[in-house]
Amino acid sequence: MSPRRRSPSTAVRNLVALLAVLGVLAGCSAATTTAPPPQAPTADPLARFATQALAWGSCQGYAASPDVAQAYTDPALQCAKLTVPLDYAKPDGETAEIAVLRARATGARIGSMVVNPGGPGVSGTSLVPSLVKSAPNLLQRFDLVGFDPRGVGVSTPTIDCLSDAEQDTYRATVYADPSPAGVAALEAHNKEYADRCTSRMGADVLATLGTRDVVKDLDLLRAALGDEKLTYYGYSYGTSIGTAYAEAFPQRVRAMVLDGAVDPTQDTIQSNVDQSAGFQQAFDAYTAWCATQPNCPLGTDPARSTQVWQTLARPLIDTPARTGDPTRRLSFGDAITGVQQAMYVRQLWPVLSIAISQLASGDGSLLLTLADLYYKRANGAYDNSLEAFQAISCMDNVRITDPAQVTALAQGVEQAAPFTTTGRGPVAAKDPCAFWPVPPTTEPHRPDVPGLAPTVVVSVTGDPATPYQAGVDLAADLGASLIKVEGNQHTAGLQGNACIDTALTAYLVDGTLPAAGTECTLAS
Repeated sequence: MSPRRRSPSTAVRNLVALLAVLGVLAGCSAATTTAPPPQAPTADPLARFATQALAWGSCQGYAASPDVAQAYTDPALQCAKLTVPLDYAKPDGETAEIAVLRARATGARIGSMVVNPGGPGVSGTSLVPSLVKSAPNLLQRFDLVGFDPRGVGVSTPTIDCLSDAEQDTYRATVYADPSPAGVAALEAHNKEYADRCTSRMGADVLATLGTRDVVKDLDLLRAALGDEKLTYYGYSYGTSIGTAYAEAFPQRVRAMVLDGAVDPTQDTIQSNVDQSAGFQQAFDAYTAWCATQPNCPLGTDPARSTQVWQTLARPLIDTPARTGDPTRRLSFGDAITGVQQAMYVRQLWPVLSIAISQLASGDGSLLLTLADLYYKRANGAYDNSLEAFQAISCMDNVRITDPAQVTALAQGVEQAAPFTTTGRGPVAAKDPCAFWPVPPTTEPHRPDVPGLAPTVVVSVTGDPATPYQAGVDLAADLGASLIKVEGNQHTAGLQGNACIDTALTAYLVDGTLPAAGTECTLAS
């Protein structure tokens, strides 16, 4: 396993040793020499980035999509662009621009708290307006700062692989043929996606989009904000950023909360299989709840719910359902995505029941709306979050190209999540990352973080996207305190639960760690 590399700014060398030059005897007389003058310390190639002054101003134009633009009109919010090297191996070369948004502290300011909502690919600036409302005690003590990681949102260069029309076509196309011809068709589809990303972005840009480089940007942001040490809150994939930062800069962490943890020790196969099992667990929890409600569309026997769902979803493979939009139909893939979207937040379960009831009567409108919510499609347009998800994931995960491993992955996912299956067998095709033009910059490994400040991990027992055990394991690897949360949703902190938020606020403000064995429960 290869450790993550530190930023060049942590490897500046002072060459101050004096070389003694011995004289050479010439006959009986000794020649004398003088030592050369001391060499000046090597200049830090990142100094101009770390010392830049952020030009804070209006947030107009910083919204990643029109549907969230209203939140950016709040005059209390300020935005700026952070300039960073596109390629840290070439700090004097091309640059990238990182979008940053902050809400200023309202009271006795400690410093900045940088936040990331996950994805990968979700705009980090979009998280701050909601935290202003849900975490007023933290806003009193910290500037709340969100950033769009390189390639994401309105940071530039912006990842752009597909047009809106191409996104619609990709979503509507279903590959359910496990035969060699079907596998070849899906692989051609995935290769086409990788080729489009390469032609539109350039391999040199794609090579810089991994978390390895994001954490270097984050350290430059910390410096530009004027904070000696980083206070950070990461959700979901944001925990990958936090963990990688802790590995690269353990002495620069003041406080860190990792909520909905990604386990960096897992390989691509195990991570995908475990996540699929997490969604099946969440689906089973939903169906158990649904069975107790009047007119549950999946019946009153939770043991049969997956089967009932399959009878509704599988016909969509050949005959997509009508929707309220005459130009669009609900595909099998979008039906699965719509259900998965409802698994992220328990409050969407009643909506999902209505959507499934509508599907049973031939109307796929509400399930398509849920899928659009996942894909961030609004008014016919997409932000770039799904394209960014793909590009960043390809740089952060080991490629699966061996046919036996490709088959093992397809079979493992199918066995772990029966509610997502077509009934025709797994299509063991290589995914787009197998055709990516540049190698990944991260490998599975166990974090090594000597000297890291005390940190906190939050993990939800029924989290579908980042299973509970991943949080347990990451907390053990980092020597972090663990807050166990009983419930069914993805991530839990700073979302209105007093038990969780009181403990987190005490830690972030005063450094008071949660008591060992702290457990909280989400409202049902």
